[in-house]
Amino acid sequence: MSTQMRSLSLVSNGYTLSQSPQRLGWLEPTDPASPLEQLREKYRAHGYLWLKGILDRDRVLAFRRRFFELLQVSGMLAPATDPVEGLYSGQIEQKELAHQLFMEFHRSPAYEAFCTSPEIIKFYQAFLDGPVYLHKRKLIRYNVPGDAKTTGAHYDLVYLRGGTDRLCSSWIPLGDIPVEVGGLVYLEGSDALGRKMEAEFSLKNADLPPEERISAFNKNMREGWLTSDLPELAERIQSRWLIADYEAGDMVVHSPYMIHAATVNYDALNRIRLSTDIRYQRSDDAIDMRWKNHYFPGDML
Repeated sequence: MSTQMRSLSLVSNGYTLSQSPQRLGWLEPTDPASPLEQLREKYRAHGYLWLKGILDRDRVLAFRRRFFELLQVSGMLAPATDPVEGLYSGQIEQKELAHQLFMEFHRSPAYEAFCTSPEIIKFYQAFLDGPVYLHKRKLIRYNVPGDAKTTGAHYDLVYLRGGTDRLCSSWIPLGDIPVEVGGLVYLEGSDALGRKMEAEFSLKNADLPPEERISAFNKNMREGWLTSDLPELAERIQSRWLIADYEAGDMVVHSPYMIHAATVNYDALNRIRLSTDIRYQRSDDAIDMRWKNHYFPGDML
């Protein structure tokens, strides 16, 4: 697919991404049925795998419906619309109720069952060649249309320094997320850059107490983000931000060093972007103990 096929205006935290083909490109999809060693080689080379249709689409959409049916009472959804569409009402009338239901959903058996779907477990057991462990701290994210605040550029190990770096992040779109709906964007070739930056941070932090050394909020970090200025970062390292039209059933697997961010949801249909990010590793590798608890606001992760 080419960016010339439709007009795109991608914004992240007030910065507009360049439309130049030298600065903007497309993620390369991967068939999850490809030979295992081919998948590993591609992951090592690019820092990610965009696994097309690895999950059952109907099950993903059923999970999406369940989430929005639960939060519908908060006034989040447009009246008299199908919850699976996730059409935004323009405001969340009962914000405290929405937050309460959102947090309760993170602890629900339905969410745990989805994150341990047989397709996910089977993939990671084969890909990591052994028994696997799902980090208990996992997060559902919803982004309403027009919200200008988005996730800045970062790599995940910043938040996971207390365990192994042989872990994989899974970003799962819970519904179709074309570019306009504000899915994740990845900085091409940045797995190597993330490793270099992490090595530099480790040197700077060597004399800090252990708790501060592994924190994303220590004196040598900026709240875990490398930058909010995505265009400047791509220009500085002469790279491209890679975008995609994600679909329900897809799963992106990326390395803990792969730099990524998000863009504003400016969907013309007014759909809420819904996704989840979860992390797997081998169960016999060191586990960051901070991630053995459910997500809660203010956990500094």
